This record gives sequence, structure tokens and C-alpha cells, in this order.
Amino acid sequence: MLVAGRPVETDPSATAWIADAGWLVPPVFAAYARVLHPAIRYAGDDDVEVSWAEVADANAALPHPLMQWPAITGGWEFVHEDDQSPLWDDSPAEGHLPVLVAERLLPLLRRHTATPDDCWFGVWAGFGWHSQGMDVAETVLLGREYRLLRGPVELAATNLAPEPSEQSANIWWPADRAWCVVTDVDLMSTYVGGSAACIEDLLAAPELEVARSAVADRVDAGADALNPVPPR
Repeated sequence: MLVAGRPVETDPSATAWIADAGWLVPPVFAAYARVLHPAIRYAGDDDVEVSWAEVADANAALPHPLMQWPAITGGWEFVHEDDQSPLWDDSPAEGHLPVLVAERLLPLLRRHTATPDDCWFGVWAGFGWHSQGMDVAETVLLGREYRLLRGPVELAATNLAPEPSEQSANIWWPADRAWCVVTDVDLMSTYVGGSAACIEDLLAAPELEVARSAVADRVDAGADALNPVPPR
């Protein structure tokens, strides 16, 4: 079986360090960061990125590292259905790292590994566009089943789903395990674990909205203790 033209890896031995590591990202790194996926405002034929901080300010909410989308917008209807035009028209990508954000992450992460051309990528096995009835075994990592690919770090910005679907890798790391990136299928943020220097570079990146994170952080909507989380 091929995914994005690459064979699915069937030997999970390289994943043993991460398989049962707990939390969202393996708790083995010096530092962690949360990369917030931007909302989108339509401006003619252009898509304009809108930061979570901008959305929070417009809704009289408090921007902070653990803020959650339904809390800063004021309702669960803004997760998938309604918008707040003209502020934003499309909510942040859920379970998928946007290509432009991935392309900004790549040069930063490439600098912080000795094996940028040998990386592992996992895409969740539960997506409906996966072929039915195939005999390729899934690999369980951090409580979810994935199909594994191997390639250069730039594969993180590649669409792994057949058109017109769009899906990035949900988990990826270099062979030297210098860092690990996770975009959980239920979240609008991507989490990164790495060295202190790696995370400082992410925090300083001007085109990314990044907050410092920690293994003890909650990642669900209830994590936002500073803004009221509306009932479903």
C-alpha cells in the first residue's frame, strides 16, 4: 500500500520509544510548545490568517497559553459551523496542520536535528479515505492507531490524503528523536516537544502563533480556566 506515493512502514520497532510514552507528546523532552492553527478571513480571492489572540481580543476574552477556541469565541457553534465574519470566516483546522504553518515550522525543526532527511510520519488509521479491507497493520502510538511513513522532514507539508481531501501527518519525528510533533485529530493546535533551544526558536518565530506548553497541561476545552467555556 502507498500513501502519498510512499510505502507504509510495517516494522514498528523504531516507534518503541514513543508507543506508551503517555500524554499528547512523549514526556521526554526539555521543553514543549503549542502551535495555534490560524483562523481564516476571506479577502476577495485571498485567505488572510487571523490569530487566536486577535479573535480573543475581539470577543473580550483573555489570550493565554491554554485558551480554547469555543471559550474565546463564545460558543461551540464556532468550532465547525458558524463564523464571526468579518473577523474570521473559517475556523482553525482541526486534526490537520495547515500547509503554510507546516512550511514555517520545517526550516526551524530541520536546524534542530541531525537526521532531517530521515524522519517518521504517522497518519491516523481512522480516516475514512483509507482503503478498506487492506492488510497493512496499524501501529499504536500514544493511544491511537497510525499508518507509518518514512522520508525527509519536508513530508510534513505534504498532503497524505487523496484529493480533494487534505490531511497532514498527525505525528512526526526525526530518526535521532531530537523532537516530536503531534497534531491530534481532535485538536486545533499542534504540540511540539524538543530541546530548550528548539522551543525558544519556535516561540520567537514571527509568522507562528506559539505558546509555551508543559506535560502537565490539559489540552481539552476545559483547559481554559480564564475564559468561560460555554455549554455544548
